[in-house]
Amino acid sequence: MEVLFFYLVALVAILSGLLVVTCRNPVNSGISLVMTFFCLAIFYVMLYAPFMAAVQIMVYAGAIMVLILFVIMLLNLGSEMNKRYMHGILGGAIAAGILMVQAMMFVRGGEVTSIRGDITHEKILSQGHTQIIGEKMFTEYVLPFEIAGILLLVALMGALILAKKKV
Repeated sequence: MEVLFFYLVALVAILSGLLVVTCRNPVNSGISLVMTFFCLAIFYVMLYAPFMAAVQIMVYAGAIMVLILFVIMLLNLGSEMNKRYMHGILGGAIAAGILMVQAMMFVRGGEVTSIRGDITHEKILSQGHTQIIGEKMFTEYVLPFEIAGILLLVALMGALILAKKKV
């Protein structure tokens, strides 16, 4: 039953991902992206990572998609997107085909290594996902975490400057 549910969710994720690319209306494309994010959250739940599923829904499906939809509505891209839409389909299809062939070559040519990390299934069950993520994020990966925060702040300031009509 789990395998059938996985294939059903995977099919919905693939179809909604295709709708993100093929929809002519940017708002419909954004809503399809939200559906893809929900499917990814279901995959996290199936991998026994409920914290990551909640973060996926709150951050990506909630905050970022609301931001993207506001930008789409603010810039009113509906008419311009319809004019330019047909031009990039062939190039996008060729690029997607090339990337698919490369991914298949990498998967077929790769081999499974026997390298194991220090985080085992027993450690996850005893400590929990949230504690392990917090410890790693604020000890080993504190510099990349801070850099990502600064980049997000700069992006927010850039969006505010671009949205202002008169500086």
